[in-house]
Amino acid sequence: MNILLIGGGGREHTMAWKLNESPLCDKLFILPGNAGTATLGVNLPISITNFEAIGEAVLKYEINMVVVGPEEPLVKGIYDFFKQDEGLKKLLFIGPSANAALLEGSKAFAKAFMNRHGVPTASYKQFSKNEFDEGCDYIKQQPLPIVLKADGLAAGKGVIICNNYIEALSEFELMLLHSKFGRAGERVVVEAFLTGIEMSVFILTDGNSFVLLPEAKDYKRVGEGETGLNTGGMGAISPVPFFNEALKEKIVQRIIQPTLDGLRKEKLDYKGFIFFGLMISDGEPWVIEYNCRMGDPETEVVLPRLKNDFVELLKATADGTLHKIDVKTDFRAASTVVAVSGGYPGKYKSGIPIYGAEGGMQENALLFHSGTKMEGEQLLTNGGRVLAMTAFGSSVTDATKHAMDKLAKVSFEGMYFRRDIGFEFSDSL
Repeated sequence: MNILLIGGGGREHTMAWKLNESPLCDKLFILPGNAGTATLGVNLPISITNFEAIGEAVLKYEINMVVVGPEEPLVKGIYDFFKQDEGLKKLLFIGPSANAALLEGSKAFAKAFMNRHGVPTASYKQFSKNEFDEGCDYIKQQPLPIVLKADGLAAGKGVIICNNYIEALSEFELMLLHSKFGRAGERVVVEAFLTGIEMSVFILTDGNSFVLLPEAKDYKRVGEGETGLNTGGMGAISPVPFFNEALKEKIVQRIIQPTLDGLRKEKLDYKGFIFFGLMISDGEPWVIEYNCRMGDPETEVVLPRLKNDFVELLKATADGTLHKIDVKTDFRAASTVVAVSGGYPGKYKSGIPIYGAEGGMQENALLFHSGTKMEGEQLLTNGGRVLAMTAFGSSVTDATKHAMDKLAKVSFEGMYFRRDIGFEFSDSL
């Protein structure tokens, strides 16, 4: 079949690689894609939110399946656009409706949804601009630290953990009254701070059944030892060493199943990925957030460990036959280390030549492109997060060392990567 993959980051390069492996994939198109996806299919220079142009491309290239990578087109209703068009609605489509994508598109919606369906999450209250004074009073009554979340999509930057009341009140004012996060911050969720260890769990659901994909843990801070500013992700590991059968059963029974039951009860169309961002506190799982798509850079360790035919798995998701699928997982550990531009997540330069990235796909090491482009024969940086090196090993430590060794052979001016991905699971890396 002909497949269209929407997106252009490391997640999408990984998906393109996995889709391209399948004998069921005849032709692969990616929009807009990057230099890495261009080696696996045809990149189309179309915006991910230009639904009219995407629909025209689907008809032109006789697409049979559409797979949506990032959250923005899902939250803006690309599923609904397709389902309302006579020429497009019969396509196999991977992604939820706009109403269902509010699980990620609105923090307030997600928290209320969890409360309605008994999904364990931190206590919270939401406030809009005309409730500013009430919100300030509420903040002053809460224990520290306090978590402030912009309600809408804020490119991964809309969550602030405040360690004192002056900071919390100042950030609350900046968000609500001074539009720090634009329209995303027109409503702010004030949330209790959860302690523990974070991890990510992923499922595919056809609306009734689901399959559990390999779990992962990502590392968002730019500095080693989880210090410094938050980023879109500096690396990830899979499996997560503390993820055992007992914890998995708690997550399935207390979180995944109630979430799916809630989607059905509320008649929310959902065929695709659900990402559960979890905090594990004293062995108990709590939901920090939902995402309506795969994570990045978690995808770069989850899909390499997935041994199933990816197209077959997605086809079963779209046509409602997931109950017939058994997920098969590589027993090896995988670690991905992200190479970023100098200055990231602050100001950084783009268009810098990259050297040593040729032959990036090897048996035990996979080089995925996040922010890259080609100019003639030269590979250039085209973003803050540039490359993600994924490697396998007998343990998380072994996989991370292997990934770093491979990434050290790649270079561009200002290149930086963390050398301690998975650090808490090893005495020395």
